[in-house]
This record gives sequence, structure tokens and C-alpha cells, in this order.
Amino acid sequence: MSTENKKYRFLFAGGGTGGHLFPAVAVAERIKIKLPNAQIMFVGTKSKIESKVIPELGYKFKSIWIKGFSRKINFENLLFPLKVIVSVIQSIFINLNFKPQVAIGSGGYVAGPAIFASSLFGAKIILLEQNSYPGVTSKMLEKFADEIHVGFEDSKKYFKNKEKIFFTGNPVRKNLGSINKNDALKEFNLSDSKKTLLIVGGSLGAGSINDAVAGSLKKLEENQIQVIWQTGKNYYEKYRIFTSPNILVMPFIVKMDIAYSACDLMLARAGATTIAELLTLGIPSILVPSPNVTENHQYYNAKSLSEKNAAILMEDKILSSKLTDEVLSIIFNPEKLLQLKMNALLLSKPDAAEEIAARAIKYAVEV
Repeated sequence: MSTENKKYRFLFAGGGTGGHLFPAVAVAERIKIKLPNAQIMFVGTKSKIESKVIPELGYKFKSIWIKGFSRKINFENLLFPLKVIVSVIQSIFINLNFKPQVAIGSGGYVAGPAIFASSLFGAKIILLEQNSYPGVTSKMLEKFADEIHVGFEDSKKYFKNKEKIFFTGNPVRKNLGSINKNDALKEFNLSDSKKTLLIVGGSLGAGSINDAVAGSLKKLEENQIQVIWQTGKNYYEKYRIFTSPNILVMPFIVKMDIAYSACDLMLARAGATTIAELLTLGIPSILVPSPNVTENHQYYNAKSLSEKNAAILMEDKILSSKLTDEVLSIIFNPEKLLQLKMNALLLSKPDAAEEIAARAIKYAVEV
């Protein structure tokens, strides 16, 4: 049967955070480019980022009831077993109706029931593990997977079946790119004669990063450093008072590609998507792992880069006392900036989304 007439169906499951969602979106984009008649469905939850982003991107979206297990004792945890059972049943009906040939899980609790259900109906299973230390869902789904594509070579050792593991890198979206630095600075009305620090604590923000930055601004400005500061929507009202010609404070940076192009150094959390993007673009960075994520995976992400001198690892607990000195020691050191840039580029896997999409299409065509 020709690829023009056969219906190819790909189910994606994952979300909760952009780190789990956007790698899957990157693969879906490439599948659509390679196979325009492909049918793509995302499975997620109503309350998380995927319920808003996926419909806006024009993909089909179905929600299931699952929610992550809280580390705090609360009533929601008592409902967790029931939510798992209901979510598996919901996922079975979704798979019965959609009939995917290939199911791609990108992490988060939502991937568990959806990908398990896909395996029951004979779909080929591809897992994306973005973090250096694999999440619980990836470990649970390993036995159902035909392939597991990892973003860090370090994570191979945590899986039992090494034959399934491919060190492909973390997929990044196709619109990620860079422009001329001076043009990027003009977009933000910033000077090309000053060093530029980009601060990204995630879409919701990072309180400890914002506090440390607020305490450092005076000295940064005194040293002719200008700042592009994404506070996150939860913190914007608190920190907008610091806005000045040299300090751009915004809740969310829409044109992130331009911000990346404008900066000399980036300060950020160590989420997998952020890391994939900074590696692809070769951005010198100080990574501050969130201490509040499951299994401390951001620490292992940042450690993996710092050991290869591709980023600076700074722990959250010393951020306020050390941030200013660390920024000053790096941003005015051309040799250090170049070293971080080149080592980041050496670790990058810019074709990850392309490769995973090709593997998924191969499976779909063979079924």
C-alpha cells in the first residue's frame, strides 16, 4: 500500500511540564513534515500545559484523569490508585478508537496509562527520556518499549535492556534558531556595547532565582551588564519594579530565539528542554537545578554538563551568596565563554527530532 493512501496514526503521551511536552511536539512536527497525511493525537491531562498548547498547535488532544503522586500527604494521594485504574480504562478506549501504529511516550505520569494501553493493542512503543536520571514512568514502561531514546549518555546505565537504548539527544522544535546578535539586541532595545545576561526560571518562574537576581542587579548594572529577565507569571508583579533601560523584566519571553541570540550568558534551571536548546545553540550557561523536582533529576542534568565543562553548575542553596561573583567571573572572560560554547556544541544533538521521527515512521510503514 502506498504511503499516500495508508492512514498512519501516531499517539503521543506525556506532559505536565514543558520539559516532557515540547520534545514530543518536536517529533510530531517532523513526522508531519515527512508524512503530511499522518494522523497525530496527544494524550495528556486537562489541568497541565498540554491541554492549552496542543490544541493551539492544531493537534488532536484527549485527556485522562491521572495526576502525579504528591510528596506531601493529602487527599489527592488517596485517590491515586483509583485515578490510575480510571486512566488506564480511558486510555484503552482512546486506543480502541484511534488505533495508533506507533505510540511515543515522553514522560510524566500521563504517559504510563496511555502507553501501556497502546502496547496492549500491538502499537510499536518509543520512549523519550529527556533527563540524565530517568523518571519513574520511563522505568515502568521499559519492558513494553521497542526503543528508548535518551537525551544524556549517562542515563543508559539506569535501563536494563541496553539493546533498546539509543543516545539520540533531546528533540528541539524546528523554529529554534539564532539571528545576528546586534539585530537581537535591537529587538529588545538593548546596547551592543554591554554584556547581556539572560535569566530564565521557567514559565511559572523560580522564586530562589528571582530573589538572587533582585539582590544582584545593582552590582550587575554598575559593571555595565544588561539583563533580560523572565520572572515567570507567578512572580512578575513582585519584580516588575526593577524594570529600567538596562533591565528588561517580563513574565514570559515569547521570542525566546531572539533572547538566546542576544545573550552572552544565560542563568537558568536545568530542565531537559532548556538544556537541549542551550546545547543546540551553544549558549554559555550557569545552571541552577531546582531542588523541588522528582528524583532530583535537574541536578543530574546539570552535573552531566558541568563534568564536561559545557555549563557551570550552581546549587540553589548558594545562589544568593555566589551569583554576582560567578556571573562577573564568566561574562567578562572571553576564553571561558568560548570554552563553554564549544563544549556545549560538542554535546548537542541537533538532529534528534529528525532521527526519532524517521524511526517512528519506519515502524508505522512496516505495520
